[in-house]
Amino acid sequence: MKFILIDKVVSLTAGKEIRTVKNVSLSEEYLADHFPAFPVLPGVLLLEGLVESASWLVRETDNFAHSLVLLAEARNVKYKSFLAPSESIEYTVKAKTIEENISSFTGSGESCGRIIVEASFALRHLNLADSDHSMAEVDNQIIQSLKQRWKLLYSKNA
Repeated sequence: MKFILIDKVVSLTAGKEIRTVKNVSLSEEYLADHFPAFPVLPGVLLLEGLVESASWLVRETDNFAHSLVLLAEARNVKYKSFLAPSESIEYTVKAKTIEENISSFTGSGESCGRIIVEASFALRHLNLADSDHSMAEVDNQIIQSLKQRWKLLYSKNA
């Protein structure tokens, strides 16, 4: 993943809900192109923030059992406002189902009391070794890296 679109996990109820925050800074490289005279977080990255949030909910719920958590389907995505540099967005994602290989969610992103994005979506979770047993060590390395990032994003005592 080139962009990390979650700065902090605010709260988590395993298997049910996660709330995360993203702070938008003018120094983020994609804002130079989107758009130079009116920089805003691109809609696809707003959706990715929801997906990334849900991915952490899946990982925490299934104890990091899968190295990959991927977008399988996005439905009813609604972009309702812009998100500019110096603003923050709080994502709230609720699980409809979290099953062994696929999960479904609803989510929204809000900033300063206004809804920025809403969506329903599904994620697929898997390991590379599911289709190629020689990839088990790669799965393990990815999972260990994700566990380290998780420690930075979420502190239950914060």
